[in-house]
Amino acid sequence: MSIFERYLTVWVALAMTGGVLIGLVAPGLVGLVASAEIASVNLVVALLIWAMVYPMMVSVDFGAVAGVARQPKGLIVTLVVNWLIKPFTMAFLAVLFFDYIFAPWIQPEDAAQYTAGLILLGAAPCTAMVFVWSQLTKGDATYTLVQVSVNDLIMVVAFAPIVAFLLGVTEISVPWQTLVMATVLYVVLPLIAGLLTRRRLGSQPAIDAFAIRVKPWSVVGLIATVAILFGLQGETILAKPLVILLIAVPILIQSYGIFALAYGVAYALKVPHRIAAPCAMIGTSNFFELAVAVAISLFGLHSGAALATVVGVLVEVPVMLSLVAFANRTRGRFLT
Repeated sequence: MSIFERYLTVWVALAMTGGVLIGLVAPGLVGLVASAEIASVNLVVALLIWAMVYPMMVSVDFGAVAGVARQPKGLIVTLVVNWLIKPFTMAFLAVLFFDYIFAPWIQPEDAAQYTAGLILLGAAPCTAMVFVWSQLTKGDATYTLVQVSVNDLIMVVAFAPIVAFLLGVTEISVPWQTLVMATVLYVVLPLIAGLLTRRRLGSQPAIDAFAIRVKPWSVVGLIATVAILFGLQGETILAKPLVILLIAVPILIQSYGIFALAYGVAYALKVPHRIAAPCAMIGTSNFFELAVAVAISLFGLHSGAALATVVGVLVEVPVMLSLVAFANRTRGRFLT
């Protein structure tokens, strides 16, 4: 392991702290980064995520995609957890905490907003960052690509109806441009780049050697992304620390609960670890760009719903790193 991977938790913690400080001392710089957006997708963050995803795409063996059909269990677990369990458990936890447990400290109108934001998070499983988590757990790059691709196709048709049902509304405006652009930026373009790279390199030994050389850039991209995200939200973090902690509670319970469910079922079904780990990571992580964009379009930039989706972004990286560490420690209990 490189020094970046060995001390990844330390680097991420430093990136969080540094991001908040940059947001306070250089708000102009942060504003410049924030303004680089198209269809609610921040292009600077997109570029860094692209850098994170590309090294794994180089490892994707397109000739082996057909083999996924011979190991359907991992894909089935991913889809069942993502679309039949996760959105509804997130809605349940949001109502439980904000309508009952936290009711003495939060106004009802604010509680409704936070619940809406958490529902949006729960209905938007991860698209891009899961490639990073898969790589850190030595996941099967080809299988992960298929899992994410199928997930994205379902998201196009299922996201709006599920959110509309859980919010209790009859219509919901989904920013399809954001969904399409994010999928192109985070999946399609890195995939094409990986395919072209493999063709140019030719032999498998050359591909493996190149993948090892570019792998550290994936971690560098992750650290830089964390710094930017925390820089963009630095003022919010310091202005509303208690609210952010309260919103984080159901997110944390949901994240660890969903991971435990998917990982445990994959273990029970004897799914190999290289498939089981990414399978659990997809449901645990969130497509935060979509959730934030929909929250802003439905409820406004400064709404409680938008804040709740942002808290999801802040919580995700530390949570996922802890789960990556757990998955790596338990690899030996799974089939190879």
